[in-house]
Amino acid sequence: MTASNKQNTPLEKDSILILSGGVDSVTMLYDFQERIALAISFDYGSNHNSREIPFARLHCERLGIRHIVIPLAFMGEYFKSSLLSGADDIPEGNYADENMKSTVVPFRNGIMLSVAVGMAESAGLKHVMMANHGGDHTIYPDCRPEFVSAFSAAAEAGTYEGVTLLAPYTSWTKADIARRGKELGIDYSETWSCYKGGEVHCGKCGTCVERREAFAEAGITDTTVYE
Repeated sequence: MTASNKQNTPLEKDSILILSGGVDSVTMLYDFQERIALAISFDYGSNHNSREIPFARLHCERLGIRHIVIPLAFMGEYFKSSLLSGADDIPEGNYADENMKSTVVPFRNGIMLSVAVGMAESAGLKHVMMANHGGDHTIYPDCRPEFVSAFSAAAEAGTYEGVTLLAPYTSWTKADIARRGKELGIDYSETWSCYKGGEVHCGKCGTCVERREAFAEAGITDTTVYE
């Protein structure tokens, strides 16, 4: 087989993607669609789950990728986070501000990834994919490079299949992801970011501010409806 033929050979569908319905994971869905066998959304009781998940479902239907929603109601009941306690508790301001730490859902990614790893091994798949990025590192410990490498090593050691974690956007900025999405032709009006989970994006919480700044830096006309 020549090198050119290898490049044209379709990738094996060997991965599960954790798909929220937000900018980052929807971009990854399109970017790596040839290898994604299954996308999983988790309903864990956040203010905005009901706004995100329909977009996750929409994009999977469009691409012909199987999508399932797994309930994690215990997180909303037992975990402490402003993301779980109501829209009025969500702080406004820049994403990196100290007050955004109230939106951390303790070990959320670790819990979701553990479920996804078990599902990957059950289905004979090799990888779980997550769409964390560099802007997450300050606020969210379970998005940082050291977490990614440690969790991947634990998953590989703890499964017969040797399942590993793939997080190709770990060192990217939100604007980098938006630029990639622009190249892929993604309509970002069909994604959700706002932590308050209202009828439209509030435009003021950290994720809304980050969304607006990323689109502007990437040269994307922002058609998101804000309050």
